[in-house]
Amino acid sequence: MTRRNTRRRPSPNSRGRSRSGSRSRSRRGSRRRPRRRFNPAVFIIALILILGAVFVVQSGEDLESLVHMFSYSNKKADLKAYFDIKGKDDVAIVLGDEYIEKRAKLWDGEYYVDLEVIRNNINPKFYYSKEDGTLKYTTPDTIITSNIGEKGWTDSNGGSGEEEYVISKEGDETLYVALDYVKKFSNFAYEGFKDPNHLQLTTKWDEKAVATIARRTSLRVKGGPKSDVLRKLNKGEDVVLLEEFENWIEVKTADSLIGYIEKKKLTDPRKVTPDPVTDYQEPEYTRIKKDHLINLAFHSIGSEAGNATLTDYIANTKGINVIAPQWLYFEDADGTVGSIGSADYVKEAHAAGMDVWVIFDDMKNKDKFKLMDLLPYAEKRAKIIKEAIAQVTLLGADGLNLDFESIISEEKSQPFIEFVREMSIACRQQGIVFSIDNYYPIYNKLMNIKEQGVVADYIILMGYDQHTSNSDKPGPNSSIGFVEQGLDLVLQDVDPSKVINAVPFYCRAWQEKDGKYESYVQHMKNVQEYLSTNGISVSWDEETGLNYGEGKTKDGSACKIWVEDPQSIARKIEAMKARNLAGIAEWALGQESSEVWDVIASYTEGQ
Repeated sequence: MTRRNTRRRPSPNSRGRSRSGSRSRSRRGSRRRPRRRFNPAVFIIALILILGAVFVVQSGEDLESLVHMFSYSNKKADLKAYFDIKGKDDVAIVLGDEYIEKRAKLWDGEYYVDLEVIRNNINPKFYYSKEDGTLKYTTPDTIITSNIGEKGWTDSNGGSGEEEYVISKEGDETLYVALDYVKKFSNFAYEGFKDPNHLQLTTKWDEKAVATIARRTSLRVKGGPKSDVLRKLNKGEDVVLLEEFENWIEVKTADSLIGYIEKKKLTDPRKVTPDPVTDYQEPEYTRIKKDHLINLAFHSIGSEAGNATLTDYIANTKGINVIAPQWLYFEDADGTVGSIGSADYVKEAHAAGMDVWVIFDDMKNKDKFKLMDLLPYAEKRAKIIKEAIAQVTLLGADGLNLDFESIISEEKSQPFIEFVREMSIACRQQGIVFSIDNYYPIYNKLMNIKEQGVVADYIILMGYDQHTSNSDKPGPNSSIGFVEQGLDLVLQDVDPSKVINAVPFYCRAWQEKDGKYESYVQHMKNVQEYLSTNGISVSWDEETGLNYGEGKTKDGSACKIWVEDPQSIARKIEAMKARNLAGIAEWALGQESSEVWDVIASYTEGQ
């Protein structure tokens, strides 16, 4: 190490000895001790610690709270941003224990909620007609109508009234309905909160996990000490427990703030079941229910001349107790209902022990009109219903079977189900059985089978067309898996005493042409001839519940076929028995083999 020579500054009288002759003090001994300077930062920190300790003592908290004060964020969250409040009238919605995107409004001291929220979560029977500028609510026996932006209402039985508030208003291209009006027809609870505006909607009364705040703590936006604070929670407050994590838990407060707290800040966990709201008494939807299993045969009739085929078609049948002829249709875009029905046909069917449920479909003249030219308009719906009921009554028939198969878009869904509700009132008043044909919800979820199951007497499921001429590959018309899946889906929403499953009296032969398969309908009564002619043998396939065969047709085309026959129908009936359905229907009369009636009759007549 290089030693640096430094010259020390001499101190006064530092030469040799002092004047007194004594040796000077050592340098160390003669240096003055430096004066400590005042440090404001240290003083402030100390003061904060002292004040914090005083606070802890006075508030009864423990030392951990003091640590919490300095290691946890106290930054307050922007609640308007948290609720995404966009204006003074805007209101966030807490549905049950969850924030939802749909909004509410606070207008003139009244809470209004997006109609979609009401239909999906509170009551599905409200119908908004943009075309008519009305809001409708349909009960078992009347249609209640209010004009958008008004306080008054009328009903189809001549009644009227006025509320203290506007019933519904439009805003942001959305219809909002007053919650107090919705409560006239529904059981639910709501509570509004300010600063910022948010609304608690409660529609379910399930048991909840609840606990009590053990000591003052912060409700945070997210789990973690650095997350922003929604508000302080005081000792003794109760919170609903939502989702638990390692050290934190998501909770909902009494003022419907949802956030996170530390689990260790909770005490007295318990289960609580809220008291349900039962102010509204739901009216009874009466129905016509037969005291036997239904055996309904669809009769495909293209013209009035087809009515004469009834005698021949039922000659070799067994056990049919309902026949459904295709008679009613739309004549024009004004909703005029045409008919090819025959009173003599009805008399013959009655003499044979069969009720007649008249089919009203939307297939004929569909190139001349669209359902959306008809169903959204109250006047046209009323005209259609009046004329259809008049035709059924004039013919002396027993029921109306609605077969609208073009409900394939959301746009048509709401007008369709409102039409169904209104038609059910007319049928109920006239004592006419009301049944509705439906695809399985596997293929069409827009027809609102759940609501149909409330207002109609019977729901008929078309348990076929699993694969059609539009399918991109060959497959069965009605496999057992397809049938069971469809029934189970429907039975989640509809009582089995209302459900009738329709089976096919036809299948499809798939023949290869230019590398693609094309299908050809084969009626049950002719399929054995087709197989024999083409030299195709079939064997039972347990997976599909059908006899399956493949080979070459007589012209050399590759062929695949899943056969509908008495054996496949028997397998479907097993699934229907297991689910206690209301009966069976068949499409279509005249396509079957005579042997299949023994299988069906053994089911419906209990042989």
